[in-house]
Amino acid sequence: MSRRCTGRLAVSGDVTSRAVLDKAARENFPVAPGFLPRAWRQDLMAVYGFARLVDDIGDGDLADGGRADALRLGMDPAAAGDRVAMLDAFEADLRRVFDGTPSHPLLLALQPTVRRHELTPDPFLGLIAANRQDQQVARYGTYDDLLAYCELSANPVGRLVLSITGTSTPERVRRSDAVCTALQIVEHLQDVAEDLARDRVYLPAQDMKRYAVDEADLAAPQAGPQVRALVAFEAERARELLNEGTPLVGSVRGRLRLLLAGFVGGGRAALKSVERAGYDVLAGSPKATKSGLLREVGSTLRRKG
Repeated sequence: MSRRCTGRLAVSGDVTSRAVLDKAARENFPVAPGFLPRAWRQDLMAVYGFARLVDDIGDGDLADGGRADALRLGMDPAAAGDRVAMLDAFEADLRRVFDGTPSHPLLLALQPTVRRHELTPDPFLGLIAANRQDQQVARYGTYDDLLAYCELSANPVGRLVLSITGTSTPERVRRSDAVCTALQIVEHLQDVAEDLARDRVYLPAQDMKRYAVDEADLAAPQAGPQVRALVAFEAERARELLNEGTPLVGSVRGRLRLLLAGFVGGGRAALKSVERAGYDVLAGSPKATKSGLLREVGSTLRRKG
């Protein structure tokens, strides 16, 4: 899920939880923009808070090393560095969202959303499973392997958006999955250097071999011709997925249509930033400009499919 407007949640007084929610401002596109109904904004930010915290646990990016979160989850703070144990404890607290009272403030904020929309545990468990996979799998052999990862790490978020807005249908879910997978791939392309620093490579090994790229090439301060060609190839795949998912925008009306155009336009703007950088994603993480985002949102709204 990617990032803005933090809304007013029950966790506003919790410094650690607020730090998680404030990351919404740094996403590729607005998470819960002000033009949405207040109830939708609160529900979307509750889901964002969950997804962002799971990612921060999986990446080891929690404030104060995760000690405060460990305490909230009933763990010994000394075990906060054990990411798998933290994910296990977080999953146990997530299950209390559905059959009891969770302990973590972000899960307490999520509980009204779950009850209001009769959400099931599955999409939330998928996001946790993706972060568990990150602890065990650091390389992906094929594009299909990467797509299977995105099924856990990205697609549940789009499905939750459709459920919260009461617009879920099988066809919309299919289109949403294409958009979410594309956004995940774009984020991977923007963050190749950062991911490598975490000992993770999301560029499929099969494709790296095809373009004669090895990990030493990804560790260079600037991308060479082979790396640029590989990134351009993966960017085109993401663009095709966005094209496949774009009819989702035209299938809804009103403010939801504008929100979904923001998601698709954000992905297109991020791809344009990668292209403007000459597909050199190693010298820095290419980011879309606000004007570029607005142009792509407008273009998406004008598309007929």
